[in-house]
Amino acid sequence: MQRIIIKKGRERALINRHPWIFSGAVQIMPDAELGEILSVYSYDNRLIGYGFYAPGTQIVCRVFEYTDTETDVLSQEYWTEKVRKAYDIRKRYVISEQTNAYRLINAEGDFFPGLIADVYKNTVVVQLLIRGTDKILDFIIDALKAIGFEKVYLKAKEVAGRLENVERKKGWVSGKTGDTKIEIIENGVKFWVDIESGQKTGFFLDQRDARMLIKQYSKGAKVCNTFSYSGGFSLYALYAGAELVHSVDSSKIAVELIEENLKLNNIAPEKHQSYAEDVFKFLKNTENKYDLIVLDPPAFAKTAKAVPNATRGYKELNLIAFRNINPGGIVFTFSCSQKITRDLFRKIVFGAAADAKRNIRILHQTTQPPDHPVNIYHPENEYLKGLVLYVE
Repeated sequence: MQRIIIKKGRERALINRHPWIFSGAVQIMPDAELGEILSVYSYDNRLIGYGFYAPGTQIVCRVFEYTDTETDVLSQEYWTEKVRKAYDIRKRYVISEQTNAYRLINAEGDFFPGLIADVYKNTVVVQLLIRGTDKILDFIIDALKAIGFEKVYLKAKEVAGRLENVERKKGWVSGKTGDTKIEIIENGVKFWVDIESGQKTGFFLDQRDARMLIKQYSKGAKVCNTFSYSGGFSLYALYAGAELVHSVDSSKIAVELIEENLKLNNIAPEKHQSYAEDVFKFLKNTENKYDLIVLDPPAFAKTAKAVPNATRGYKELNLIAFRNINPGGIVFTFSCSQKITRDLFRKIVFGAAADAKRNIRILHQTTQPPDHPVNIYHPENEYLKGLVLYVE
């Protein structure tokens, strides 16, 4: 196995187990292929671990195993054990008779850079984010089979193809096939998930805990769920006894999926209204005042350069919501932009609150659920942040 050697004085991040090795920290670049597994060594010939190689990029190696002992990372047994450890956490803390949809592998959060694996009932949807995981796909599939999953669907991620030449097309990769539209259950609420054409891998699993939290505030309330997609927050609010729920999303396909999910849960249609409209325009033009508003937009800042525009977008969105909420109302506001830090997001919401000239209290601060763990050595993996606000 080829080696990548770290410069003297540049080992600090590796000693602290950060999984990314940047090009400037490397003393000798190996003549290896994109995605090849390399052993990582210090300048004085000490084994540090193993990682996926990406020559010609800023992050030239992503470490998936920190060890000073030689390990057979090219064996099926190694990868099966790695997947099994992640599964055991979900089995203990997430999976139940009331929840059969969850994230099984959360990239660096599960010490598995370059891989996302989401479970929907008995099907696993995999996203390969780097060429390294693309090269070991067979190991991944066999590892999933070893813990009981026979159906594996590959969902392409555009950025992976653009950055690391991951060119596989979406589709079934496990031999066995199944339906691409799957009925799941989450905290007792049923949803249809379209793994072929739905957003992300088909569903926003990372908001499970926040959806559960909204039930505390929805009884008898008039609710507006913006960027509603398939209606996650809407259905939870209706289950909790909301008087009326408006779901707003720019996608007509998403709105149609909400209607299907209402039928799936036998919810009275007169308690819900969908709007296929731009959220900003809807909130600016509506004459409705709400008791609870959910702001769960897509990532406004996917790069550092996008942060200033994203900041303005988040502030405007929250300001409009504060102007449309009844006294004593609740606003659930979120950012899933990794480049928007928790502190920055709170400052943005503070700015909107100050402009709205209303007294606002933070009741809860939310983050990712336990099936989206954050590697403590890799804080970049913490992308989701939320505030539940009481507005006087």
